Amino acid sequence: MSQGLDGTRRPERTGRAWILVPIAWIVVVSVVDVLAPPHIHLGPLLVAAPAITPSFGGPRTVGLVAALAVCAQTAIGVLRDPDELLSANHEAQIIALVLVGVSLVVFCVFRERRARELVQVRYVSEAAQRVVLPPLPQQLGPLRTASLYLAAEAEARIGGDLYAAVRTASGTRLIVGDVRGKGMTAVEDAALLLGAFRVAAHRQVGLDELVAYLDRSVCWELMEPGETGRYGETFITAVVVDIPDRDERVRMVSCGHPPPVVLRGGRPLTREARRPAPPLGLGGMATARYDVESFDFEPGDLLLLYTDGITEARDADGAFYPLTRRIAGWDETDCDAFVRRFRSDLLRYVGGRLDDDAAMVVVERPTGSRSRA
Repeated sequence: MSQGLDGTRRPERTGRAWILVPIAWIVVVSVVDVLAPPHIHLGPLLVAAPAITPSFGGPRTVGLVAALAVCAQTAIGVLRDPDELLSANHEAQIIALVLVGVSLVVFCVFRERRARELVQVRYVSEAAQRVVLPPLPQQLGPLRTASLYLAAEAEARIGGDLYAAVRTASGTRLIVGDVRGKGMTAVEDAALLLGAFRVAAHRQVGLDELVAYLDRSVCWELMEPGETGRYGETFITAVVVDIPDRDERVRMVSCGHPPPVVLRGGRPLTREARRPAPPLGLGGMATARYDVESFDFEPGDLLLLYTDGITEARDADGAFYPLTRRIAGWDETDCDAFVRRFRSDLLRYVGGRLDDDAAMVVVERPTGSRSRA
């Protein structure tokens, strides 16, 4: 197997078959040039053979084809007229073929080195994603979950969007958030919040106390070095929900985050927070109140928690992705099937490329998990 530029593996047989094309070109040009009238010179066309080889071959293949082209050019001079081999024109053609061949070999060497570096970057980013943002378990108590993460940068695989779930003695707590900013700083801030959530979410404290703790953790860590009275410019929007095992009412605290959507019988129901709190990291700059609100989440429903990378995704005309309008009428009651269909629909809407990271967590309350309370 050989390594492609995109990091995928491709069969060696494909490259070996394609090498027949430049070799055939060299043979055809050489034969026609030898048989052509003396005033016709086709030797310069030999440069096309090594020029097309990098599209399917590596440095060794390119070097081999370039060497064959040089040999063919030399043979043409010998067969047509031995005296022509020593002419300035023929020597210039041979030198040009050598220079082109060497340049293409050097190009292929750097291209393969870049491809190896790209594969390593992808491996590291995937490892970082598994550590910072591991996939959610498919089963959380009576609930089923599925998650979707689409990074705006194709090679990054991870950014400032985050999600996590923790089981408690009576239910499941989830957080979905979005760090302001991009790059490694956003990843570090996301890891900070996720660590604080995983440490505190399992404790038997109210949802308002949990969110207050998360805000203090973010405020403390995001304070600029050397400052004691004011915070940095980074903040994190988030929604934190508590889904009891034996109660069909979901409790929620929204910190400046897009509202959850409940898909019930193909009808999307947006659950806006009546009293949203400031984003995490800004609680110390204002008197933050973390009001716990609730809404119904019945057996057969799907609960959608997402980041604004989804609702702010644009099509070719610049129109935002209309989440509730797009999913209206969808009859999926399985979270995995919904995520597959949603991913395809979103990427088709934006033309295959997002301008911002996007994440979604879908929670399914199966029909067999009706409240026993």
